[in-house]
Amino acid sequence: MNDHIKTHPAKGTWVARAGGAILAETTKAVALTEGEMPVMIYFPQDDIAMEFFEKSDKSSYCPHKGTASYFGIQTKSGLLADAAWCYEEPFESASGVAGCVAFYPNVVVVEQI
Repeated sequence: MNDHIKTHPAKGTWVARAGGAILAETTKAVALTEGEMPVMIYFPQDDIAMEFFEKSDKSSYCPHKGTASYFGIQTKSGLLADAAWCYEEPFESASGVAGCVAFYPNVVVVEQI
């Protein structure tokens, strides 16, 4: 089970966009792979416009990563509820994404530029 989760630096520059705005841009993204699921890109909070994020009451538990906290994102079109999440204290296997934020791909566009 130790190899179910893998993290490594995501090469290049990554951006996250929603509601016509760039929410994040980083050269320090972390790629997380979990089993057969698609790679998920996590952004360090220092490279995110966190002033547009509102922590929600939602949380979820993953037996491989730990407890996730969720954020809504305020855009000019309105609030994107629970569009992003963060593992503030992940399990050791996912420690590479501690304090980083990931986005739901059907809500926020994440791409390498």
